[in-house]
Amino acid sequence: MDTVFLAETMGKLLAGLPLTIELAIISISAGAVLATILALFRATSPIAEAIVRGYVFTLRGTPLLLQIFLIYYGLGQFAEVRHSILWPFLRQPYWCAILALTINTSAYGSEIIRGGLQSVPAGAIEAGRAAGMSRLLLTRRIVLPIAIRQALPAYGNEMIAMVKATSLASIVTLMEVSGIAYAIISETYRAIEVFLCAGAIYLTLNFLLTRGLAVLERWLNPHLVQSRT
Repeated sequence: MDTVFLAETMGKLLAGLPLTIELAIISISAGAVLATILALFRATSPIAEAIVRGYVFTLRGTPLLLQIFLIYYGLGQFAEVRHSILWPFLRQPYWCAILALTINTSAYGSEIIRGGLQSVPAGAIEAGRAAGMSRLLLTRRIVLPIAIRQALPAYGNEMIAMVKATSLASIVTLMEVSGIAYAIISETYRAIEVFLCAGAIYLTLNFLLTRGLAVLERWLNPHLVQSRT
């Protein structure tokens, strides 16, 4: 392979890395908050459970690519949206991509967090109630910390999937890593070298993410680390 071309291509692709990281961080963070709200809201009543179940079923049952298209191209078809205060944001591909990635990961994340909530021992909840904790304090001090520790490994997989999913933002003209890669290929017709460079960037990002998640998991579970030593 042409090492000079690979080096030049890697340099061009790295120019899109900040946007890729930005899309991943914002969508994962906002999606995690929304997923937590959905998981907690689902447990409040049968009606809330039905609403969240429908939300999750719809977003998990349709491709992310289709969701991006519907948000970016579809919302502008409605006059109510075009004349609303949200239109300055929804007319921009950046915010449409953020919205699509956020709601998509929130659907998967809510199921992961729900599983974490269900894994909280009943004895821990009863102990909190016996200590006089309010429902909000019980959730904040006991339920959520335990649920997060239980859900972190599975949620880590969702975070890795979202890093890779940012590549779909290129279909709405965002020039992140994949968008720049497609532009280079259209000019050079050297797809293999370009995609190898792009793949190396995504692989490095996910390697760093997995290492960070491993450190976080050890920090949240110090008793497990001590038991192994």
